[in-house]
Amino acid sequence: MKTGLFFGSFNPIHIGHLVIANYMASFTELMEVWLVVSPHNPLKNKNGLTNMYDRLEMAKLATENSEKIRVSDIEFGLPQPSYTIDTLTHLTEKYPGKEFVLIMGADNLISIKKWKNYDVLLKNYQIFVYPRPGVDVTEWENHPSIVITETPQMDISSTFIRKGIKEGKNVQYFTPDNVLSFIESKNMYR
Repeated sequence: MKTGLFFGSFNPIHIGHLVIANYMASFTELMEVWLVVSPHNPLKNKNGLTNMYDRLEMAKLATENSEKIRVSDIEFGLPQPSYTIDTLTHLTEKYPGKEFVLIMGADNLISIKKWKNYDVLLKNYQIFVYPRPGVDVTEWENHPSIVITETPQMDISSTFIRKGIKEGKNVQYFTPDNVLSFIESKNMYR
């Protein structure tokens, strides 16, 4: 069973994330997609990162009615910062019956050579790539491990949503209503 792993901070999760996950679970050969909530991406600044348990809860709320998308906190118990190759190795040992596929944006693909053991990643795992505005991935098009998908593009970011909330803007429809209610109940991103 092919399982797509979509890693992210999900700070907060938004409709762009959900469109990507649903596309991968419904329009590709993947049987399911796991949203892997990362406590800390080693290539990102940890400042401004909301509590990992709140981010996990928001991801669960956003996907509670989905049959093919589930949320994973696997990296919460692994050494931090989390490196994708270490998480994949751990998951492969824990779930030997699953074939894990990495899901990433074109922007991450073009910087993959900065990742820990990226050559092992490319050798042992398939990577399903979703397009990002203005990002050229032609150098990867014929790589045997890379699948460039036609996932619909949405130029929405968690940063945009956090900034909107901080400025008192209405961010309804950018994230599911139950996630927005959770954010408001905890007075997050103010």
